[in-house]
Amino acid sequence: MKDLLNKLPDIFLTRRLLGTLLALVVIFVLGFPYPILFSLGKVLFLVLLAMIGADLLFLYGNKAPITGKRVCEDKFSNGDPNPVQIVIQNHTKTNFDVEILDEFPDQFQVRNFVFNLKLNAKAFNDVQFELRPTERGVYKFHNINVFLMSILGLVKRRVIIQAEREVAVYPSFIQLKKYAFYALNDRLTELGVKKIRRLGLNNEFEQIREYVRGDDIRVVNWKATARRNQLMVNQFQEERSQQVYCLIDKGRLMHMPFDGLTLIDYAINASLVMSNIAIAKDDKAGLITFSNKIGSLLKASKKTGQMNVILESLYKQKVRLQESDFGRLYRNIKHTVKQRSLMLLFTNFESVVSLNRHIEYIRAIARDHLVVVVIFQNSELEKEPENKGTLSTEDIYVETIKQKFMYEKKLIIKEFQKYGIQAILTKPENLTINAINKYIELKARGAI
Repeated sequence: MKDLLNKLPDIFLTRRLLGTLLALVVIFVLGFPYPILFSLGKVLFLVLLAMIGADLLFLYGNKAPITGKRVCEDKFSNGDPNPVQIVIQNHTKTNFDVEILDEFPDQFQVRNFVFNLKLNAKAFNDVQFELRPTERGVYKFHNINVFLMSILGLVKRRVIIQAEREVAVYPSFIQLKKYAFYALNDRLTELGVKKIRRLGLNNEFEQIREYVRGDDIRVVNWKATARRNQLMVNQFQEERSQQVYCLIDKGRLMHMPFDGLTLIDYAINASLVMSNIAIAKDDKAGLITFSNKIGSLLKASKKTGQMNVILESLYKQKVRLQESDFGRLYRNIKHTVKQRSLMLLFTNFESVVSLNRHIEYIRAIARDHLVVVVIFQNSELEKEPENKGTLSTEDIYVETIKQKFMYEKKLIIKEFQKYGIQAILTKPENLTINAINKYIELKARGAI
């Protein structure tokens, strides 16, 4: 009896059983005017009890009818679909219908994600799905609840598989690997990266060598030609080891979400890819994060392990709800970054008024470095109204406000251009591509 009481919390009634009980109630009610139905109902009730007993024997004939596990990586990529697999093995000679309810981490806010499958005797089966996290940090998976039903399908037995584990969600290393693969195979154009022809000569001298047909006549070294009595040319190599810094604003305006990800997470994912592309092109990659105070500061480097240092630093970044201090950023750069560098500033301004409070400091940084300011376009504002043909007064008001915000962003870009500062206005989802294109454009122009 005690053993049965211990099992009760794991026994659940099915819809089939509830429907059968409801039918019996109807039969018993009709049994008052028709006594024969009352007798039939009692017989059917006894048959149902016997079937329930048989069903419980099927389900509890083995103390450990199934085993299972959850298979996934120790690290998830933020903003990307991450594969997860649940494998269930049947150790009995009975076929089961199975419902799997995985206890996802709290961050996903999913409570009713149920998988249904058939599990044959002495066999195993699995379900595969993807999870897309939208914030960095530690995610804790809990247990896996497996509900077993026999062929009778009157009751369910719950089996709890102990599968608690923690998974760290890092900046989008899936995106990083994708861009690294295409860059290695010179196929970045397939992802939308423009191929730009290098303009002019912005190269470092390497050596003097003999002229070969096809060499540019402009690189002939006439002094060496006179000494050797044959045409000699200067050979150049592309300038290398330029410094590229990603400056990430962690102020309150970067907390705005788009498609689940906040603006700071879009900036972090883009910075990770940009740093890898810069190192692949033999430049040095660095990182500075700031809000009302300086967060992380990684000096530009291309040494082995720099990408891991950047990844770990980006993983820890959190939005602060204070206004960002661009004056503090300028002073910090002035004292720590002595070599002229490309500064990709990921920030956001919603009005020219808010920009004017900080633009003097951005101009001051631009006097010593090549600054590219990246601000975000609100892609939600570009969506067409649902009832475009019949706009109400409220719809017209909302549309007017949307147009005002979009126009304000264009004015911000023009304000930067007025002071000779490079600026990008981009949708969050296009941030990585647009940042890489700007970097390649500036490299081709010899601006850095």
